[in-house]
Amino acid sequence: MKLLAICTGHAEKLPGKSYKTGINKAVVNAAVMVDALGLVGDAVCNKKHHGGPDQAVLLEGSLTLDWWSAELGRDMPFGTFGENLVIENLDNRDVAVGDRFHIGEIVLEATSPRSPCNTLAARMGDPGFSRAFLTAGRPGIYCRIIRPGTLHPADVVEHKLHIGERVPVADLLASIGRRISDAERTRFLSVPIGSRWREKL
Repeated sequence: MKLLAICTGHAEKLPGKSYKTGINKAVVNAAVMVDALGLVGDAVCNKKHHGGPDQAVLLEGSLTLDWWSAELGRDMPFGTFGENLVIENLDNRDVAVGDRFHIGEIVLEATSPRSPCNTLAARMGDPGFSRAFLTAGRPGIYCRIIRPGTLHPADVVEHKLHIGERVPVADLLASIGRRISDAERTRFLSVPIGSRWREKL
């Protein structure tokens, strides 16, 4: 595996929206520093729902983006979903909470799914996209920073599986909007999920 794209965004308004968002990401063809809160210089506007130590980086797998491209019948330029990183030959459904990504000197740990929202629907130009996103079951992967450093285009990526209970990030996404059992709650809480999800559960 290798890093196919590094993407950052600036605070700006989407058409028809009054608030600013950093969802419009563009590829950066240069080294980017990463600290505990993510890619230095990347805009995070709504800090209630986005950003923070447990959602420092949003990554997408190239196989997932390829699936969306075929599903929607349109190109999916890197950064379309507001992702910071695109990883070659990765299917997001294969990622579980606690999995780690070693990218050059940096280590990321998967914490939670990217949930659909009105901003993503506006970005995609489809008011119904949130439902389609949930149905697809292919969430973006939020990560915390285990070891900061500097990212470089085309860095080698190693995906190391979490040792212990395996909770695919897609399972968390699938729990949105439904009542979960005590056994599911216990299972979810047994892995290093992000703080927002832990509080919710």
